[in-house]
Amino acid sequence: VFVTHSIYESVFLSTRVIVMAARPGRILREVAIDEPYPRNDQFRVSQKFAMYARDLQLLLAEASAAGETQD
Repeated sequence: VFVTHSIYESVFLSTRVIVMAARPGRILREVAIDEPYPRNDQFRVSQKFAMYARDLQLLLAEASAAGETQD
C-alpha cells in the first residue's frame, strides 16, 4: 500500500489506484493501471499516461463535488 496525493506519482508507480472521497472517507472508485514494468520516462509523456491522469483528475473532482453537497 502506497498513499499519495499526486496523480502523476500514482499513475507512474501503481498497478491500481483507489480514489477516495472525504466526509465520510469512502472508496469512490478503483482504477487499474494496466501498463508493463519497468515504466520509464517515455511512459510519462505518453498518451496513455495522460489518459490515466485525466481520468483520475475527473474522479477527484467528482469526489470533491460530492463532499461539498454533503456539508
